[in-house]
Amino acid sequence: MNRFIVFCLLLIFSACKNEQKAEKENPTKTVIDYSSVEIEPILENDSLSIRAIEIIGNNLAFAANNATFGMYNFDNKTWRTNTQTYDTLIPEFRAVASTDTDFFMLSVGSPALLYKTGDSGAMELVYKEENEKAFYDAMAFWNNHEGIAMGDPTDNCISIIITRNGGKSWEKLDCNILPEVIEGEAAFAASNSNIAVEGDKTWVLTGGMKSRVYFSPDKGETWEVYNTPLIDGEATTGGYSIDFYNENFGIIFGGDYTNPEGNTGNKAITKDGGKTWELVAEGQEPGYKSSVRFIPNTGGEKIIATGFSGISISKDSGQTWEELSDEGFYTLRFKNDSVAYAAGKGRIVKLTFR
Repeated sequence: MNRFIVFCLLLIFSACKNEQKAEKENPTKTVIDYSSVEIEPILENDSLSIRAIEIIGNNLAFAANNATFGMYNFDNKTWRTNTQTYDTLIPEFRAVASTDTDFFMLSVGSPALLYKTGDSGAMELVYKEENEKAFYDAMAFWNNHEGIAMGDPTDNCISIIITRNGGKSWEKLDCNILPEVIEGEAAFAASNSNIAVEGDKTWVLTGGMKSRVYFSPDKGETWEVYNTPLIDGEATTGGYSIDFYNENFGIIFGGDYTNPEGNTGNKAITKDGGKTWELVAEGQEPGYKSSVRFIPNTGGEKIIATGFSGISISKDSGQTWEELSDEGFYTLRFKNDSVAYAAGKGRIVKLTFR
């Protein structure tokens, strides 16, 4: 079964990625009202905690705890799932990504295990890191050859690994090219959205004792870091999710998951590519959220944020928000401007906005 799933994944990547590229290059601004959301479960399994999903054209891929990963086809509404263990270990996957030809999934904890769809017909291990502090949080690709994953510090900088050969091998950046980490600064593997990429530009969000945004203008060759106004100073505070509508306009969201109603210092926007950040909807709902995404084709005006406390929407670029549902999820990805998929504790759902 494992070989069959990987074979299916390989077949769909090229056509699906071309479809996504065409949609991005030829956007049509939507006229949907976005006053409600219909929630349709497509996977229910109480043993799973799902924090990483990837929409690939007409399919949805995920990886989760209990070494579980799989793929859903939107047309025939069928799942193919399996597990990927390592010796006697049962990995927990919280980061996924894809290129035109491969699907990737990365585990948390030590050893860090990064798998890709392989030519052998099975998932292949392409990176392993054994360090008691290893804990990777998110992963993304700039193009078919170059990708990045980020994680908590194992030395005096955040952990950054990069591939330049399509994910066949990965190298960890030396701390001499990264800004020095502040003691207690780390990241949250809450939704596979600590990284945002636009063209060659990359933003990486941290939290904990200090919430900052690391910026690279050249696909990870050089780095600088900017402060954010998000609440920090505790292990559970700071930024949890980042997204950019274009290379200038972005949003960060977070707070404190132990105080989900706290709505100060938990959401901010930038209009200058991440150099400066401005708090929005300060003292207003929503509180803590683990995943934030711009709705496609809405000019950066419409934004969805979700967490275990529910789904909220902004229709004015983050200035004000309203709740669409009190059903909670960890992570969210859009298929188009009216359909998204969300995952959380024990389930994956289809969201239809109206």
